[in-house]
Amino acid sequence: MPQTQSRPRLIQAMVDAFSLPDLRMKLIFTFAMLVVFRFIAHVPIPGVDLVALQQIFERNQLLGMLDLFSGGAMRNFSVAAMGVYPYITASIIMQLLVPVIPALRRLSEEGESGRNRINSITHWLTIPLAALQGYAQLQLLRGQGGVIQVGALETLAIVISLTAGTMLCVWLGELITERGIGNGVSIIIFGGIIAGLPSQVGRGFIAKDDWVGVAAFALLALVTIILIVIFTEGHRRIPVQYARTAFRGGKMYRQAGSTYIPLRVNMAGMIPLIFAMSLMIFPGTIASYFAAPPGQEGNFANAIMEWFSPSTALPIGLFYWGAYFLLVVGFTFFYTMVIFEQMDLARTLQRQSGFIPGVRPGKPTTDYLNSVINRLTWGGALFLSVVAIMPFFAREITNASMLTLSSTGLLIVVGVALDTMKQIEAQLTMRRYEGFLK
Repeated sequence: MPQTQSRPRLIQAMVDAFSLPDLRMKLIFTFAMLVVFRFIAHVPIPGVDLVALQQIFERNQLLGMLDLFSGGAMRNFSVAAMGVYPYITASIIMQLLVPVIPALRRLSEEGESGRNRINSITHWLTIPLAALQGYAQLQLLRGQGGVIQVGALETLAIVISLTAGTMLCVWLGELITERGIGNGVSIIIFGGIIAGLPSQVGRGFIAKDDWVGVAAFALLALVTIILIVIFTEGHRRIPVQYARTAFRGGKMYRQAGSTYIPLRVNMAGMIPLIFAMSLMIFPGTIASYFAAPPGQEGNFANAIMEWFSPSTALPIGLFYWGAYFLLVVGFTFFYTMVIFEQMDLARTLQRQSGFIPGVRPGKPTTDYLNSVINRLTWGGALFLSVVAIMPFFAREITNASMLTLSSTGLLIVVGVALDTMKQIEAQLTMRRYEGFLK
């Protein structure tokens, strides 16, 4: 049983967590896997000009933001340069294909065995996606002068190394899920982002940015984190009642129970930001292969790169951020509808003899839930869109040019931290300890 607390709640919860042998081993194992991941992130690929890479990432804000997600692995072009993002891409593709392809839909309805089969397909899909992304990343850095020109055999070896690094990171994430605490793949991404923050903040101070701008940047980041916490945890409770039949003494009795369905305001999570960012990056990436080199007169490809670059100054920069804002709104509605349709809450309630008070089962329940989720999604879509364009406000307000306020990175960090805290909270509550949250 827990002792009377004389320490702050957070510190006491951590002490209680480490006092339990099984939970302590889970936390230590999770930390050990993150250390292994950081070692892997420093294993370089041969044929890389590190000095040229440093210069490329310093002058390219977009590459700097992608490097933040990898925890510096992309800046060093290590075997873990892509992290687990090809696996995330494969998972998103599978989520979108499940309701479309009948065979996958049937697998999803087969319970644990079906989910394991879909997970296996996702792993196999990750391999070609990682190879394609690795080759594209190699060509991008080679075009910028950061990778020494190599032949076909060396290129194949680099692509295989990057693919193997991705699969190794995915394996570490799944070990964390199985033996550690939290969602392993998310924690791997979390570790990469957190590892890259100190060096980024350090570069911001060293770059002679004014202290007022850096302080304003920190305040804006704090406000963004608070908004993310509020909207991530925000949900609407839909009351549900259940009518169950019980037999006692040879007689049939009706038993009633009540609960609620928590519909989140931000049901789509960070996925709309990834979709929108990928779509905005694509034209500029393609144009970079046809653009005139520095010092020569720019062509149409240079103009495309300027229009689709987040670092472009006003007024052209308004096109990028305005289009980004609208794409996030559209993808939020699209992805939320896909996820909500897969949940099929109306049919689940009907099978479990549940109903929403004042709403008839069947199609009326479906229409009611769709109307509620549509209204909630407006709040989630506008929230994600505002968070998405926060880097623009950070740059214009603070003028801290060497610091990058990554909206997606903040969403990942806050979301993973909340999810991990809830899992530790559940472990402590089961043992009658008080956790982090009230």
